[in-house]
Amino acid sequence: MVLEFEAVQKSFHDSDGLVPILRDVSFGLEAGQTLALTGESGSGKSTLLHIASGLEAPDAGHVRVCGQDLTTLDDRACAALRRSDIALVFQQFNLIPSLTVEANIAFQAALSGPPDKAHIAQLTAALGLAGQTRKYPEALSGGQQQRVAIARALAARPKLMLADEPTGNLDEGTADDVMAQMLKLVAQTGAALMIVTHSPAIAGRMDRQLHLSGGTLA
Repeated sequence: MVLEFEAVQKSFHDSDGLVPILRDVSFGLEAGQTLALTGESGSGKSTLLHIASGLEAPDAGHVRVCGQDLTTLDDRACAALRRSDIALVFQQFNLIPSLTVEANIAFQAALSGPPDKAHIAQLTAALGLAGQTRKYPEALSGGQQQRVAIARALAARPKLMLADEPTGNLDEGTADDVMAQMLKLVAQTGAALMIVTHSPAIAGRMDRQLHLSGGTLA
């Protein structure tokens, strides 16, 4: 099992007091599986994703990535796990504007060791970026920038890929193309993928779907 949630709870404080976000959430995700997490805005989908990556800690319960319980790790250990086993793709591309496409893709992989240049070349070719590697992000379209973000996430050969509305800023045609390429590459690497999405079409392309409502999964 690549990702396991066991009775996870999370609440936040607001002006009215304690507001439950996640209530005893439990599920698992195996290597090679794809999972869509759906739900209304504000239902806690992004919070769940952040907990899965170790960016936030649950109030109770256990979260395991590749057998390691994130609730027992400090911030430094969680950061190390993100460098080696977890990849993140967001709606905002978060590319480094001062780096070329090639350098942006290599950046994440370099955090955990020497980048695999052959693997990076394979990713750029598969994502239609082979002719764009010397350009800077500002010279790319939105779809191209998201492809760079996906290539960067996969460059370190992660075991778990977490994506938060990765095509939310793209038009429908570009989003379909980017999604198809991402799913193909994830399948080739054998990584597990969990994607937060509002799109029924994208959710329908995943192996499984979970809906978050009222802090619980259905």
